[in-house]
Amino acid sequence: MTTLWFETALLPDGWGDRVRVAIEDGRIASVVRGVDPAHSDERHAIAVSGQCNVHSHAFQRGMAGLSEHRGDGSRDDNFWSWREVMYRFLDRLTPDDIEAITAQAYVEMLETGYTRVGEFHYLHNDPAGARYADPAETAGRISAAAEATGIGLTLLPVFYAHSDFGGQPPKPGQRRFLSDLDGFATLLDASRAKLQGDANMGVAPHSLRAVTGPELAALREMSPTGPFHIHAAEQVKEVEASIAFSGARPVEWLLANAGVDARWCLIHATHLTDAECDALAGSGAVAGLCPITEANLGDGIFPAARFLDAGGAIGTGTDSNILIDVAGELRMIEYSQRLRDRGRNILAANGVSTGARLFGRTLAGGAQALGVAGGIAEGASADIVSLDATHPALDGRKGDLLLDGWIFSGRAGCIDSVWRHGARVVTGGRHRAAEPIATRYRETVRALLAG
Repeated sequence: MTTLWFETALLPDGWGDRVRVAIEDGRIASVVRGVDPAHSDERHAIAVSGQCNVHSHAFQRGMAGLSEHRGDGSRDDNFWSWREVMYRFLDRLTPDDIEAITAQAYVEMLETGYTRVGEFHYLHNDPAGARYADPAETAGRISAAAEATGIGLTLLPVFYAHSDFGGQPPKPGQRRFLSDLDGFATLLDASRAKLQGDANMGVAPHSLRAVTGPELAALREMSPTGPFHIHAAEQVKEVEASIAFSGARPVEWLLANAGVDARWCLIHATHLTDAECDALAGSGAVAGLCPITEANLGDGIFPAARFLDAGGAIGTGTDSNILIDVAGELRMIEYSQRLRDRGRNILAANGVSTGARLFGRTLAGGAQALGVAGGIAEGASADIVSLDATHPALDGRKGDLLLDGWIFSGRAGCIDSVWRHGARVVTGGRHRAAEPIATRYRETVRALLAG
């Protein structure tokens, strides 16, 4: 048994002082407040729970920064033109490349406070569009990257069959994603066999553009329990196409036809009417917000204030992984609301600071979306982040001011250590395998960009 002692720790019922956390077999065996450190305790200053990253396309870490120019000199640059850059990049990737890039992304997640990732994995096929001899070849590479870095993994194999609403034929750039229902069932079984440790698995129909209604129903039967994730209403063009096809907006259609409930996570859900916002909040589903990516792609601003006030559950994801940072995602959620509403502390609540409300709601929603228990509590996985009390953003602060300092003014260096399932994977802000993983990543990206 390992015992950690913290001067202060954020527990499910609030901050506690002089807290001992006992860890056995990767899980929290006990949490005791108000005790002095024992000789055998490992001592630290501030503890918070690791967050869940509800939405990642890890391979896109390798193309970060490659799309920040206008290829034709026009101002008509948006998500759809970015997607073409992404298609060209992924055409070059081998399974080895995917593993190397994924490991680098997972190191960066752990170093910034994410301890579990929902990998929305759709790069199933080889560059010609054929299945590998092992249908879960690339899923196995993701699992290997998770094992090498220590991050918790919720694998979300993606079903993708069409290019647009109504079952339109797929485009050439989508050939590495494609499955039919029988092939996808085989892929799920093969992917499940790749999981290691406390990894779990869900299913991810890509979007209503890529999946028909009958296929969505078949996927629900194929995976009747566990996480169920889908992109929805990320772009205005998507909403308009949905209305043209079905007469309903994407989230409106899902709520009316797909049995959306607490195991669902709707990624982005950016463009909602007030009625959709309230109904989605009432469904129990999680809205998976990726505000740094959404800002980078020009997607729009999620109605977070209304959604939270209606009791909605939210989690954060890093999506395209252009910049990986827990605090940055939380900060961007709030700042986007401020820019839209021209006010401050939009997401604060009575007696709860902005940072504390964001951290608490995303902690709960992220764990729900990935099908795990969260928080520093008995029985939960020991996924713990310690903050450096001497950092200028944290020094002299207590309670929720620690979260506000970290999220809104911390820059780099607030995180000291990270434990994942009881193992210390980050010390002094640096991952235990950061250098060899970064070396492999650099070699991989250089070769890709030179090709």
